[in-house]
Amino acid sequence: MSKNLLLLSSSKFADSGYLTHALPFIQTFLSKVEPIKPDGPLIFIPFAGVSVEYDDYEKMVQTAFAEIGSEIKSIHHFKDKQSAIKNASGIVVGGGNTFALLDALYQNELIGPIQQLINNGTPYIGWSAGSNIAAPSIKTTNDMPIVEPASFDAFGFLPFQINPHYIEGNPPGHNGETRQQRLEEFLIKNPSSKIVAIPEGSAIQLQNQHLQFIGPKSGFLFSLKQKLSINSTSDLQGLLN
Repeated sequence: MSKNLLLLSSSKFADSGYLTHALPFIQTFLSKVEPIKPDGPLIFIPFAGVSVEYDDYEKMVQTAFAEIGSEIKSIHHFKDKQSAIKNASGIVVGGGNTFALLDALYQNELIGPIQQLINNGTPYIGWSAGSNIAAPSIKTTNDMPIVEPASFDAFGFLPFQINPHYIEGNPPGHNGETRQQRLEEFLIKNPSSKIVAIPEGSAIQLQNQHLQFIGPKSGFLFSLKQKLSINSTSDLQGLLN
């Protein structure tokens, strides 16, 4: 069965409200999926939130998703978290620190159950850290390693790496490496890999075995010796091989 993935760069775009820019993407995405567990809630994974309480994080996401009529319940309320995953109509993973997120997923033994659910067609929505972990590893995250997960290996729903919050060039006054230079360093050490860099306000979506880039800003596809601009008209199907 084909996977259904919506991977957003961020929860905000420009001066928009929380998830405001993303709700049309999310609503359209969910409307095209026949849920395997239609009576189950969308299960929210808040583990990337380090400086926000899980209850508060859940409320922010619930408020946003209520605008499109979707019920959200956070995994932290469930004693039997694996059963909660199995009965979910979809998985929603928020942003924050990618290392903290992956560490908690390993500690709660949720990697396998979520992989099984999503590989069977249940929809997955992530932003920022939640998008990072859809890749084979979290080695192209922008975050600091504030904890050490059991592994850098992530869900591997897609065969390429992801870099959300992508910024071209250097901000004024910044004298460190650019984001592009950091990604090129990864590719030097991992020459067979590819990276899709997603700027704010944009996303990648996999549905009906069709991979596409969506949003107002173009992203980039990085390989060892090439950087290609990608947008909604780009053919990304070759990345699935």
